Amino acid sequence: MSVLANQRHERFAQELAKGKTATEAYTLAGYKPHDGNAATLRGNKRILERLAELQAAAATRSGVTVAGITERLLAIAAKGEKAADAPLLAVARAALMDAAKLNGLVIEKREVEHTKRYISDKPLSEDEWRREHVPASLQ
Repeated sequence: MSVLANQRHERFAQELAKGKTATEAYTLAGYKPHDGNAATLRGNKRILERLAELQAAAATRSGVTVAGITERLLAIAAKGEKAADAPLLAVARAALMDAAKLNGLVIEKREVEHTKRYISDKPLSEDEWRREHVPASLQ
């Protein structure tokens, strides 16, 4: 893929690649501010492909690669392991874990609690509202 035919779409993709929000990029591309339209354009297949292309080119230019980052993390870990004090050993451990996560060797798992909420015609009493919305430390 190359430069998008629609100049506004191209500018929008370029601004996203620079780190702008969809709303900011939408306005900078010459459109009137509109969050909904910005979000819709952000999901456009051609925009996403062009954004990926721009980001890949930027990463190549800057020399940032997974292999390069991994190498640097392992160097940090090696230096930390040579030290005898606890803070540097903690740095070494963190660097090794970061390298492992970056390379897909470690996947963090989290428990997510789902609460069911039902819509009711009956409003909450003051006590019910307090139980649901006020932290226990403030009750």
